[in-house]
Amino acid sequence: MAFFGKKPESRPAAAPAAPEPAPKGPEVSALDFTLGGDPGRALADAADSMEVQEVGGGLSAAAEEAAVLYANGNFGEAEAVLDGALDAPGTHAGEGLWMMLLDLLRLTGRREAFDARVIEYATRFEKSPPPWIDLSGRTERRGPVGPATVNLVGQLGAQAATQFAQIETIGRKSRAVRLEVGKVKGLDEAGCGLLAQTLFRLRADKVAVTVSGGGALVEHLQGRLKPGEAREEAAWLLLLDLMQEGGTEAAFEEWAVNYAITFEVSPPSWEARAKPTPGGANPAAEVPDDEAASGTSLEGEITGANTEPLRRMAAAAEAAGTLAVECGRLRRMDFVSAGTCFNILAALGARGKLVSLHNVNAMVAALLRVMGVDQVAHIHLRVA
Repeated sequence: MAFFGKKPESRPAAAPAAPEPAPKGPEVSALDFTLGGDPGRALADAADSMEVQEVGGGLSAAAEEAAVLYANGNFGEAEAVLDGALDAPGTHAGEGLWMMLLDLLRLTGRREAFDARVIEYATRFEKSPPPWIDLSGRTERRGPVGPATVNLVGQLGAQAATQFAQIETIGRKSRAVRLEVGKVKGLDEAGCGLLAQTLFRLRADKVAVTVSGGGALVEHLQGRLKPGEAREEAAWLLLLDLMQEGGTEAAFEEWAVNYAITFEVSPPSWEARAKPTPGGANPAAEVPDDEAASGTSLEGEITGANTEPLRRMAAAAEAAGTLAVECGRLRRMDFVSAGTCFNILAALGARGKLVSLHNVNAMVAALLRVMGVDQVAHIHLRVA
């Protein structure tokens, strides 16, 4: 990917500089963001033609340097920069630098060094220190993956056809999808048809589908449909599907008979559907690692020209509108990938798509601030 802008130069460790005023949000190059069938790929390709601007965001010189060194794989040099900044005579480094060092030691699996430094942290800030957690990935064990979650909001009509196609793509990749429909304000006949057909096709492809928050839609459709008036058949079919999803068998049977009489067809049969487990994970979503990445998480090390994890994130955000990305297993992102991440998130923001990154370790978070990613997405540090 071509970069425009200057890569931070290596500089000797120094005491933290005074915070600078927060910069204005970076400008996004004008691009045509009309996407085809694969929004993630289109955004990843578009990212290569956009300008990457570095924004310090108030970080000290030591924090910036350590973040870039770590991103480039120079772990020892990054630690030396942080040590120098924290141990400089007369310095009063803020908690942010301390958290970068503690996270760096956890990310490199250095328990003894962590234990020594964490005592200083507790004394300096008079608070409980973060616990030791090996974030190096050496002992990582992957458990079942929950279904991809897509939130449907606003008015749904024919204009949402692309988004529903993307939902099908996400569902087939993850083999499980959860649709949140509680914030749908309304839907016309075309919107009813798109939603009903999407649910039908996903189930036909053996994708585990659950629908949450459908009670309001059921009430809306019941008030709008009149037995004996043979119109809005797609809305009738959607109503019956949502009733099966909600487990209301008696109401389903009544409306199934009304549907059969209204359209002079045989009534559909009740089909009991499995519900997700109390913890929110669907047993059918226990899929292999290579199929589990639905764009709702970033994991491991994202380096080089591999934009696949970021492409999946873009596709999920394009379909959902608002997306929370879990980054608790994201150990490192290099400078090039952080630039690509900025470009993709800026493009999504220009399309009204909001992305938040959760449980980001302090080293990666500092790099994202250097690259201005905090100007185009919400970044939440890991809390432990």
